[in-house]
Amino acid sequence: MPIREKLVKRARKARLTLSHDAISGLIAYFELLKKWNHKVSLTSLPIVEDGEEALDRLLIEPALAAAFIPKPDAVVIDVGSGGGSPAIPMKLLSPAASMRMIESKTRKAAFLREAIRHLALTGATVEAFRVEELLIRPELHEAADVVTIRAVRVEKKLLAELQAFIKPQGLLFLFRSGDVAADAGLSNELLRLEATHTLLPHLQTRLVVLRNVPRGTGAGRESNEVRSKK
Repeated sequence: MPIREKLVKRARKARLTLSHDAISGLIAYFELLKKWNHKVSLTSLPIVEDGEEALDRLLIEPALAAAFIPKPDAVVIDVGSGGGSPAIPMKLLSPAASMRMIESKTRKAAFLREAIRHLALTGATVEAFRVEELLIRPELHEAADVVTIRAVRVEKKLLAELQAFIKPQGLLFLFRSGDVAADAGLSNELLRLEATHTLLPHLQTRLVVLRNVPRGTGAGRESNEVRSKK
Protein backbone atom coordinates (compact mmCIF):
# COMPACT_ATOMS: atom_id res chain seq x y z
CA MET A 1 0.00 0.00 0.00
CA PRO A 2 1.45 3.45 -0.92
CA ILE A 3 2.48 5.54 2.07
CA ARG A 4 -0.12 8.21 1.29
CA GLU A 5 -2.92 5.66 1.58
CA LYS A 6 -1.41 4.27 4.77
CA LEU A 7 -1.15 7.72 6.32
CA VAL A 8 -4.71 8.66 5.40
CA LYS A 9 -5.92 5.34 6.84
CA ARG A 10 -4.05 5.91 10.13
CA ALA A 11 -5.37 9.48 10.32
CA ARG A 12 -8.92 8.28 9.75
CA LYS A 13 -8.58 5.72 12.53
CA ALA A 14 -7.40 8.50 14.87
CA ARG A 15 -10.30 10.73 13.76
CA LEU A 16 -7.79 13.23 12.45
CA THR A 17 -8.49 15.38 9.39
CA LEU A 18 -5.38 16.30 7.40
CA SER A 19 -5.19 18.85 4.60
CA HIS A 20 -3.54 18.01 1.28
CA ASP A 21 -0.54 20.19 2.22
CA ALA A 22 -0.23 18.55 5.63
CA ILE A 23 -0.28 15.07 4.10
CA SER A 24 2.36 16.02 1.54
CA GLY A 25 4.57 17.60 4.20
CA LEU A 26 4.28 14.65 6.58
CA ILE A 27 5.14 12.19 3.81
CA ALA A 28 8.15 14.27 2.70
CA TYR A 29 9.40 14.41 6.30
CA PHE A 30 8.89 10.66 6.77
CA GLU A 31 10.75 9.83 3.56
CA LEU A 32 13.65 12.07 4.56
CA LEU A 33 13.72 10.42 7.96
CA LYS A 34 13.97 7.00 6.31
CA LYS A 35 16.84 8.16 4.12
CA TRP A 36 18.88 9.61 6.96
CA ASN A 37 18.12 6.85 9.46
CA HIS A 38 20.49 4.54 7.57
CA LYS A 39 23.48 6.66 8.57
CA VAL A 40 22.26 8.48 11.68
CA SER A 41 20.19 6.61 14.26
CA LEU A 42 17.18 8.91 14.48
CA THR A 43 14.51 6.44 15.57
CA SER A 44 14.25 2.77 16.50
CA LEU A 45 10.75 2.49 15.06
CA PRO A 46 10.32 0.37 11.86
CA ILE A 47 10.19 3.26 9.40
CA VAL A 48 11.70 1.35 6.44
CA GLU A 49 8.60 -0.82 6.22
CA ASP A 50 6.30 2.18 6.72
CA GLY A 51 5.02 0.36 9.80
CA GLU A 52 1.75 1.42 11.38
CA GLU A 53 3.38 2.10 14.75
CA ALA A 54 5.99 4.35 13.13
CA LEU A 55 3.32 6.32 11.27
CA ASP A 56 1.20 6.58 14.41
CA ARG A 57 3.98 7.61 16.80
CA LEU A 58 6.03 9.83 14.51
CA LEU A 59 3.28 11.53 12.49
CA ILE A 60 -0.25 10.99 13.78
CA GLU A 61 0.45 11.48 17.48
CA PRO A 62 2.12 14.91 17.14
CA ALA A 63 -0.44 15.96 14.54
CA LEU A 64 -3.16 15.30 17.11
CA ALA A 65 -1.22 17.22 19.76
CA ALA A 66 -0.90 20.24 17.47
CA ALA A 67 -4.61 20.93 18.02
CA PHE A 68 -3.82 21.95 21.62
CA ILE A 69 -1.32 24.67 20.73
CA PRO A 70 -3.12 27.69 22.23
CA LYS A 71 -2.83 30.11 19.28
CA PRO A 72 -1.78 29.98 15.60
CA ASP A 73 1.34 32.13 16.03
CA ALA A 74 2.53 30.47 19.24
CA VAL A 75 6.23 30.34 20.09
CA VAL A 76 7.10 26.68 20.62
CA ILE A 77 10.35 25.18 21.95
CA ASP A 78 10.86 21.44 21.51
CA VAL A 79 13.47 19.90 23.81
CA GLY A 80 15.48 16.86 22.76
CA SER A 81 14.17 16.98 19.19
CA GLY A 82 16.19 13.98 17.95
CA GLY A 83 14.71 12.90 14.62
CA GLY A 84 12.23 15.77 14.56
CA SER A 85 9.09 14.24 16.03
CA PRO A 86 6.97 15.74 17.56
CA ALA A 87 8.42 19.12 16.50
CA ILE A 88 8.29 18.89 12.70
CA PRO A 89 4.81 17.31 12.37
CA MET A 90 3.47 19.88 14.84
CA LYS A 91 5.06 22.67 12.79
CA LEU A 92 3.53 21.24 9.60
CA LEU A 93 0.09 21.27 11.22
CA SER A 94 0.65 24.74 12.73
CA PRO A 95 2.58 26.57 10.00
CA ALA A 96 2.23 30.03 11.60
CA ALA A 97 3.85 28.85 14.85
CA SER A 98 7.51 29.56 15.58
CA MET A 99 9.37 26.29 16.26
CA ARG A 100 12.76 26.19 17.98
CA MET A 101 14.23 22.68 18.18
CA ILE A 102 16.86 21.90 20.81
CA GLU A 103 19.11 18.94 20.00
CA SER A 104 22.60 18.63 21.50
CA LYS A 105 23.87 15.82 19.22
CA THR A 106 25.59 17.31 16.19
CA ARG A 107 24.50 14.77 13.57
CA LYS A 108 20.87 14.86 14.66
CA ALA A 109 20.96 18.65 14.64
CA ALA A 110 22.32 18.45 11.08
CA PHE A 111 19.34 16.29 10.08
CA LEU A 112 16.92 18.77 11.62
CA ARG A 113 18.47 21.62 9.65
CA GLU A 114 18.25 19.56 6.47
CA ALA A 115 14.59 18.80 7.22
CA ILE A 116 13.88 22.52 7.64
CA ARG A 117 15.56 23.20 4.27
CA HIS A 118 13.99 20.22 2.49
CA LEU A 119 10.48 21.03 3.72
CA ALA A 120 10.93 24.79 3.23
CA LEU A 121 9.80 25.48 6.79
CA THR A 122 9.74 29.14 7.77
CA GLY A 123 9.92 30.13 11.41
CA ALA A 124 11.84 26.98 12.38
CA THR A 125 15.34 26.92 13.88
CA VAL A 126 17.72 24.43 15.53
CA GLU A 127 19.84 24.95 18.65
CA ALA A 128 22.66 22.41 18.91
CA PHE A 129 23.10 22.82 22.66
CA ARG A 130 22.12 21.11 25.88
CA VAL A 131 19.24 22.63 27.83
CA GLU A 132 21.62 23.64 30.63
CA GLU A 133 23.69 25.67 28.18
CA LEU A 134 20.67 27.60 26.96
CA LEU A 135 19.61 28.63 30.46
CA ILE A 136 22.26 31.37 30.48
CA ARG A 137 20.67 33.09 27.47
CA PRO A 138 18.27 35.74 28.83
CA GLU A 139 16.40 36.07 25.52
CA LEU A 140 15.11 32.52 25.98
CA HIS A 141 13.77 33.08 29.50
CA GLU A 142 9.96 33.12 29.47
CA ALA A 143 10.11 33.13 25.66
CA ALA A 144 7.80 30.21 24.81
CA ASP A 145 4.05 29.86 24.78
CA VAL A 146 4.58 26.09 24.67
CA VAL A 147 7.51 23.82 25.50
CA THR A 148 7.26 20.24 24.26
CA ILE A 149 9.24 17.17 25.27
CA ARG A 150 9.12 13.45 24.50
CA ALA A 151 11.32 10.36 24.85
CA VAL A 152 13.23 11.54 27.90
CA ARG A 153 12.90 10.78 31.59
CA VAL A 154 11.12 13.69 33.28
CA GLU A 155 12.69 14.58 36.63
CA LYS A 156 12.25 17.53 38.98
CA LYS A 157 15.50 19.16 37.87
CA LEU A 158 14.49 18.98 34.21
CA LEU A 159 11.03 20.40 34.94
CA ALA A 160 12.62 23.36 36.74
CA GLU A 161 14.88 23.98 33.75
CA LEU A 162 12.02 23.78 31.26
CA GLN A 163 9.86 26.09 33.37
CA ALA A 164 12.44 28.85 32.87
CA PHE A 165 11.65 28.93 29.12
CA ILE A 166 7.86 29.15 29.50
CA LYS A 167 5.95 32.43 29.59
CA PRO A 168 3.72 33.08 32.62
CA GLN A 169 0.54 31.08 32.00
CA GLY A 170 2.33 29.24 29.17
CA LEU A 171 2.16 25.48 28.72
CA LEU A 172 4.43 22.45 28.94
CA PHE A 173 3.42 19.52 26.70
CA LEU A 174 4.61 16.11 27.89
CA PHE A 175 4.14 13.17 25.54
CA ARG A 176 3.51 10.19 27.80
CA SER A 177 2.60 6.51 27.71
CA GLY A 178 2.17 3.74 30.26
CA ASP A 179 1.19 4.33 33.88
CA VAL A 180 -1.35 7.17 34.11
CA ALA A 181 -1.00 7.37 37.89
CA ALA A 182 2.54 8.69 37.49
CA ASP A 183 1.21 11.88 35.85
CA ALA A 184 0.00 13.23 39.19
CA GLY A 185 3.58 13.53 40.40
CA LEU A 186 4.61 15.81 37.54
CA SER A 187 3.07 19.02 38.85
CA ASN A 188 4.72 21.29 41.40
CA GLU A 189 4.18 24.76 42.88
CA LEU A 190 4.91 26.45 39.55
CA LEU A 191 3.86 23.88 36.95
CA ARG A 192 0.25 22.89 37.57
CA LEU A 193 -1.52 19.97 35.92
CA GLU A 194 -3.88 21.57 33.40
CA ALA A 195 -5.22 18.69 31.31
CA THR A 196 -4.63 15.18 30.03
CA HIS A 197 -5.59 14.41 26.43
CA THR A 198 -5.74 10.90 25.03
CA LEU A 199 -3.82 10.72 21.76
CA LEU A 200 -3.74 7.09 20.54
CA PRO A 201 -5.80 4.77 22.76
CA HIS A 202 -4.46 1.58 21.16
CA LEU A 203 -0.91 2.64 22.09
CA GLN A 204 -1.96 4.15 25.43
CA THR A 205 -0.34 7.47 24.58
CA ARG A 206 -1.46 10.81 25.91
CA LEU A 207 -0.53 14.48 26.10
CA VAL A 208 -0.11 15.80 29.62
CA VAL A 209 -0.37 19.59 29.78
CA LEU A 210 1.16 21.60 32.64
CA ARG A 211 0.63 25.36 33.04
CA ASN A 212 3.31 27.75 34.27
CA VAL A 213 1.61 29.55 37.14
CA PRO A 214 3.71 32.32 38.76
CA ARG A 215 3.90 32.42 42.54
CA GLY A 216 1.30 34.53 44.27
CA THR A 217 -1.24 34.59 41.44
CA GLY A 218 -4.86 33.79 42.06
CA ALA A 219 -4.67 31.08 39.44
CA GLY A 220 -1.86 29.47 41.39
CA ARG A 221 -4.07 29.03 44.42
CA GLU A 222 -6.86 27.40 42.50
CA SER A 223 -6.99 23.73 41.63
CA ASN A 224 -7.02 23.11 37.90
CA GLU A 225 -9.57 20.82 36.37
CA VAL A 226 -8.07 17.86 34.53
CA ARG A 227 -9.91 17.39 31.29
CA SER A 228 -9.85 14.50 28.85
CA LYS A 229 -10.14 14.83 25.10
CA LYS A 230 -11.85 11.49 24.76
